Amino acid sequence: MMDHSSGEDRMFSTGLDALLGGESGALARLKGARVGLLVNPTSVTRRYEHAIEALTGAGVNVVRLFGPEHGVRAEAQDMEAVGGSVDPISGIDTVSLYGHSVESLEPREGDLDGLDVVVCDIQDIGTRYYTYAYTVGLMMRACGAAGVECWVLDRPNPLGGEVMEGNIVLPECASFVGMQPLATRHGMTLGELAQYFARHGGWSCDLEVIGMRGWSRGQWHDQTGASWVMPSPNMPTLDTAIVYPGQCLLEGTNLSEGRGTTRPFELFGAPYVDAVALKSRLDAYALPGVVFRLASFRPMFQKHANETCQGLQMHVTDRGAFRSVTASACVVSACLELFPGRFGWRDEAYEFVENVPAIDLLFGDSEARERLERGADPREVVEWLDGRRGEFEALRAGCLMYE
Repeated sequence: MMDHSSGEDRMFSTGLDALLGGESGALARLKGARVGLLVNPTSVTRRYEHAIEALTGAGVNVVRLFGPEHGVRAEAQDMEAVGGSVDPISGIDTVSLYGHSVESLEPREGDLDGLDVVVCDIQDIGTRYYTYAYTVGLMMRACGAAGVECWVLDRPNPLGGEVMEGNIVLPECASFVGMQPLATRHGMTLGELAQYFARHGGWSCDLEVIGMRGWSRGQWHDQTGASWVMPSPNMPTLDTAIVYPGQCLLEGTNLSEGRGTTRPFELFGAPYVDAVALKSRLDAYALPGVVFRLASFRPMFQKHANETCQGLQMHVTDRGAFRSVTASACVVSACLELFPGRFGWRDEAYEFVENVPAIDLLFGDSEARERLERGADPREVVEWLDGRRGEFEALRAGCLMYE
């Protein structure tokens, strides 16, 4: 396993730009290989050229594409199956790694035939629910079994790499939104996660991580100089990513989390919500770094589609002080208190799991839900969750690549 990260001060470069710059000699080695690419729209150079065109233009023989959830070009919505196809821009055959079953999430027999290397270049957003990291991990496992090298081109954690929030996933709550025992907000880059998976997660392979240049752990995405490319259809801005570690919990409820609007995860509510009462209850928590604004919205799809929802918009005023998991636990607790019999948990299958409530999969621990149902102070529930990630923190420390 090789690590091409550097502590030298220089202009920020992603792993893709570092690879194309040829500093490590990795590009020369890649040119002699038959290459598969696991990519999506975020896989771009600093000049916004996609990795497919950039690498083929540099003389790399790209023979197959692999697409994570939402697809190579990210046309599909969340939990929407994507089929295999031919990429309409490059004309290269594409294998979907997000279909109708759990089995579709991993390369199947024959998908890696004829490949020497699979290069993974996808922007993660720093929250364990986001499925791309597990797609990379499952690719690592498949490459290990097939004797194919797996390279990960690193990109920054948009939320920085210093702050962590939440607990780790217990085995009984494992799913595609929590396949490894990671903290909710894990503070790691995708390259660091790949090393964690290889060392501690059982997804071993001949792994090579091409590190970034000029990124430090305290940097948010907008401090790197790189522009935001939407990682998925409902992750339009860095603001969305900042609230996502907590607000994704609302997927496990019958509240709209704002999907079908232009401000997903910031807007939330339902037709039954008394927005004034909800704002009053949340304001009473005096949470740092966030303001709740009365809002009315009409989702165009998914929960409460074409219905007018009363609710709030979460405005982050100090992202350094803001803690999304705490804020969203307070939202859930307030709705349990204010709207009994109307607010409830999602009861449909979620990410291919039918026998565990979605909220438990998202929390990674059923006791968090049970404590909130009993009326526990949500801030104390989150404090309890934070205390359950000690082992993860110790293992994580040995996988970090950047100062």
